[in-house]
This record gives sequence, C-alpha cells and structure tokens, in this order.
Amino acid sequence: MPNYWLAVGPPENWRTAFEHGNTWGLTERQKGLWNKLAEGDVVVFYATKPVSGAVGFGGVQTKFRQDQPLWPQETGEGRVLWPLRFEFSVEHCLPPDEWVAARVTSDTLKLKAGMGFHAMQADLAGQVISQLTPHLPQAGSSHDEAKRKLVDIGRLQGYLAEAEYSFDIGRLDVVWRRVQNSVPTYVFEVQVGGDVYHALAKLKHAFDLWNSHIFIVAAQSDRVRVDSLLSGTFHEIGRRVRFIELDKVEELLTRKRAYRELEDQLGITGSRGEGTDA
Repeated sequence: MPNYWLAVGPPENWRTAFEHGNTWGLTERQKGLWNKLAEGDVVVFYATKPVSGAVGFGGVQTKFRQDQPLWPQETGEGRVLWPLRFEFSVEHCLPPDEWVAARVTSDTLKLKAGMGFHAMQADLAGQVISQLTPHLPQAGSSHDEAKRKLVDIGRLQGYLAEAEYSFDIGRLDVVWRRVQNSVPTYVFEVQVGGDVYHALAKLKHAFDLWNSHIFIVAAQSDRVRVDSLLSGTFHEIGRRVRFIELDKVEELLTRKRAYRELEDQLGITGSRGEGTDA
C-alpha cells in the first residue's frame, strides 16, 4: 500500500514546480520524511494563502539532491533552501485560475497544512482526492482502452507506437515514432473527464521539444474547456493541437483493421512498416 503525503507551499512555488518537471523539495531538517518517501506514494498538493486548500494530487517518481536554486525565494536569496527533492506525476490538478474557487479545504486540512510537509492518513487523503475529482470515472477502463487502441492504430500505420512514454516533465499517454532512436512524430494525450490543463501543458512541451504533431483525445463535452484553454493559456499551440473525439478512436481502429485485412487478401503488403503523415 502506498503512503500518503501532504505537500504544502505558496501558489507561486507550485507554479514553479509544475513548470520545472513537477519537482518538489524538502529542507535538510526534513531528511527523515524524505527518506521515507517511496516511488508510488501519493502526494496531495496544498497551496497556502490566498488559496488555502488542496488543488491536486500525484505520485512520487524519483528522489534526488539538488544544489541549484529553483523556487522564487531560493533564486532571490541566491541559495538552496530545499535541496532534498523529488519528482512527481500529476494525476489530477485544477487549472491555476480555478485554485481559489475550486480548491478543497476543511478545518482539519488547514490544521494539517500548518504542520508543513507530512504524512497523511489514508482516509483523509481519500476524502480530498474524491472531492477534487467528483465527476471523474474510476481509473482504468475507458482511459486505458483508448490508449491501447491508439497504440494499435499507430502500429497498423507502420510506426513504433507505445503508451506511457517518459520525458522530462512526466509521461505522455501515447506516442508514435518512426524508428527506435527518433523523437515522437505524433503525441496523444487521452482525457476521460480528466485534467485537461496538464494534458495541454504536456502537449505544448512535446511540441516545443520535438515539433511533434499533437492531439488531445476526449469526449465532445470537453471540447469547450479545451477550446477555452487553447484560446487563452495555451494560445501558442492553438492551431497545432487537434481534437479527436473518443468515439472516433474506435471508428479509426475498425477502419484501419478492415483496410489491412483487405490488403492482406489482395497480397498488397509493400507499404507495411512505412509511416505516413496524416
């Protein structure tokens, strides 16, 4: 069973953390807690005033020491205050412009936050997570199924397709590459009622890094939210991101399989293994 942790910091420190590879840090005095952190542990993100509440959660990935300043207070003072760092995945996080209005808070949570970074009881963490994601489906089938279908489509298209592709700020749901050592040509983020803001952040980073073709796969009901973010916060990639309805993934896979079966029947296999641009 994973341990649960409450990570507490000012809103500006959380923004910095998300902009620099999802990184958080502890002081030398907190070394005992840092030593107890393990991969797969769950971390609840708590932003202090003026938010004063939980805004998201994720999972511990790696731990490391750092001797370079990162957060505003560190850069301002020219020294490292939180050298014991760890990277985390973002499972769900409210968009920053919704932190004050939609954060999860309670007297108990505020009291716990006053203690700084510390272990949380599983039941309290569960309550916070359920309140942050009241309308999300249970993790699993729809999201994972869509990723599997995209991987199948990519392979039928002649690409090296894989799910959960690691890069410097987390993991991408699905990528298609031309050859083993190449960068992703196509990048997909799948959202089933999930965290659209951070999905677009990852797509933007993929575009900045590799000039990839970028896609967000979601239900039609999420289109308004996606368009709003693409016309505002993520306007730089507004014309680059393509929106694919979840239902279209199944339709595309069905048609691809039928086309491949027809090719096999006719003995037309010369193009197999060659990637093509859509």
